[in-house]
Amino acid sequence: MDAPSFLTAQLLVSVVVILAVVHLILGLAGYCTYFERKVSAYMQDRIGPNRVGFDLNLPALSFLKGLWGLGQPLADGLKFMLKEDYRPKGADKFLFSLGPIACVIPALIGFAVIPWGGTVWVPAFTIPVLNWHIAGQYCVVAGAPLNVGIIYLLAVASMSIYGITLAGWASNNKYSFLGGLRASAQMISYEIPMGLCILTVLLMTGSLLPEKIIQFQVDHGWLVLAHPIAAAVFFICILAECNRTPFDNAECEQELVGGYHTEYGSMRWALFFLAEYSHMITSSAFFALLFLGGYHLPLGMENHFLLTDSTGIIAVLLKFHVFLAKVLAVIFVMMLVRWTIPRLKFDQVMAVAWQGLIPITLVLVVGTAVMIHFGRATTLWMLLANVVLVLVIYVLLPFLPRATSNARVRLAGSRYFPLGGESILTRPTEQTALEDRPYQGSLPV
Repeated sequence: MDAPSFLTAQLLVSVVVILAVVHLILGLAGYCTYFERKVSAYMQDRIGPNRVGFDLNLPALSFLKGLWGLGQPLADGLKFMLKEDYRPKGADKFLFSLGPIACVIPALIGFAVIPWGGTVWVPAFTIPVLNWHIAGQYCVVAGAPLNVGIIYLLAVASMSIYGITLAGWASNNKYSFLGGLRASAQMISYEIPMGLCILTVLLMTGSLLPEKIIQFQVDHGWLVLAHPIAAAVFFICILAECNRTPFDNAECEQELVGGYHTEYGSMRWALFFLAEYSHMITSSAFFALLFLGGYHLPLGMENHFLLTDSTGIIAVLLKFHVFLAKVLAVIFVMMLVRWTIPRLKFDQVMAVAWQGLIPITLVLVVGTAVMIHFGRATTLWMLLANVVLVLVIYVLLPFLPRATSNARVRLAGSRYFPLGGESILTRPTEQTALEDRPYQGSLPV
């Protein structure tokens, strides 16, 4: 007996992928907070979380005590669930709760078109209880193998701004409202160069299908080599879309207390950070898909498991782990950027998008179209065009108008503008303060 027409092997594979990847993202988003603390601790010469294990204060589980602090995300989650939840006076009751939900849902559905494991061959089988026969077919290892997958990702990514705007407006707090306005302007601005970078990739590959984009990179090399400028701009844009440093002006503590989530607490507050780290995971997967070859590795072998033609279960598992490793590598770079580069001012954030990234990506799209028209769309030629574009930017940069609103005011006698014949010494004079190891340096010899 044949199964209903909607019940296909592709549907079953998609359901399995959705269940697996959703739980993977939820768990990985929790442990991204742990990795973030460890990365910041390493860069600041600290230790980071190292106390909370999984012993739950039970003697029988004492061997799980400590465990490099891996229980810290679990402790944080329990803390959020047990904290008092409140809503400020004057806040919109419905929209105040809808804001976090509208933020986290787009973050958890954007991964659906990512082909995590390529294609798998599912042989024909019969469901025992119902006696339904399922025909065998090649299935894409994705939650929703759409033929407009890239457009779906763009549409879903742009939906998250509604949650931030709702949260900022419904909180009845001027700082939250300003944070929501900043996030709206920032995301709208940086979606333009992001779309132009994606258009550059689509011009090169000639397809909206994620599997075709990966196949193009298998045949012609990763696009990060052909379009390094597009890859760099796209990475900057996903930092801005995720509200990550140096583009976290929507929640900067020095100006807006906590930004759009100032009035939130407990699990509603935690949902915003779950959405942020989930967006990081999905954006990193998008970057790996477009520029890092997806699940492909250039091992120099014709028939290894990481080719698109490999459809066995072992090949699918290997491809999935390679894809995940690239996602984690991009997330690690995001964390390095956060703890390295200081936050930009909001006018600088807007200037970077409208006066820098958008003109560059427009030239990049036109240049790519011209190179394709003249049959020079190879990796070497496109890399050469990117190098020429960088040189042109450096030549024209000194002649471009500069904003004077942020010019440093000359203050006579300051450390930057000393008086004539005056020598300014800004470093401390105490010997202990000059010692790189103050405690050891202060010990008697």
